[in-house]
Amino acid sequence: MPRVVGAGEVLWDVFPDGEHFGGAPANVAVHAAGLGADAMMISAVGQDARGDEALKRLASFGVDTNAVARLADHPTGVVHVTVDSGGLPSYDIAAGSAWDCIPWSAAVERAAQRAEAICFGTLAQRSPVSRATIRRAVAATRETAWRLFDVNLRQSYYDSRLVIESLEFANAVKLNEEELPVVARLCGLASGPPVEQLRALCERFELRLAALTRGAQGSVLVSAGEEWHAPAPKTRVVDTVGAGDAFTAALLVGILGGGSMEAVNRHANVVAAYVCSQSGATPAIPASL
Repeated sequence: MPRVVGAGEVLWDVFPDGEHFGGAPANVAVHAAGLGADAMMISAVGQDARGDEALKRLASFGVDTNAVARLADHPTGVVHVTVDSGGLPSYDIAAGSAWDCIPWSAAVERAAQRAEAICFGTLAQRSPVSRATIRRAVAATRETAWRLFDVNLRQSYYDSRLVIESLEFANAVKLNEEELPVVARLCGLASGPPVEQLRALCERFELRLAALTRGAQGSVLVSAGEEWHAPAPKTRVVDTVGAGDAFTAALLVGILGGGSMEAVNRHANVVAAYVCSQSGATPAIPASL
């Protein structure tokens, strides 16, 4: 069973119709568990009702929460989400949340050392405490582990230094069509076709893989010497929250399961398309997918 760790924010997405469990790395862990992985989460929640429910929700999905700290002086994170007529979300992210203060612990170290893949992004690195813990966890993974930087640019919580240093810690990156031009600019890459920019990222940062999601146009995976394209299945979009995280989970679980990059890429699109057809970030993934 592949061992996948999400490191970063655990929070609640507050929609007009109610609250949904979320946080990009938490979504990755949940979907990885749903796809058959031994999934673990490195994060922090408050000692409050939302924190209680977040831990229950993670456990119900089969995610190990031993490395999720409970903090008395910081609330469980919330994000107020609005979705436009095309299903695209916008976010208002609360400051001073528990996941801004993820402490280093023996449980975090154990999770990192067990990981065959660890996923982290930019948002939880907005504070020095969580940034230090996440980077220490990534560095503590075994040499053969996948260290996936799932960019997830949010509001103004990133800059060139954060992106570049995260790429230096990683050995793989996943981003979307909107993020690639921003990352390319922050890294000083030459303009050009997306595949060329992805390959430039692989070469500059010695990445094993760069993955670009393109919504209805599918996705492309690029290594230093190869590329794999996959279409997106047609689907009725309810909202796109969590779709990229589902893609990341399927990508990592597929790679760790020994699938070909072509097959893994295709299946990751199928999983992401299904999530787009459902409300919220973490609908249960049918075994038939």
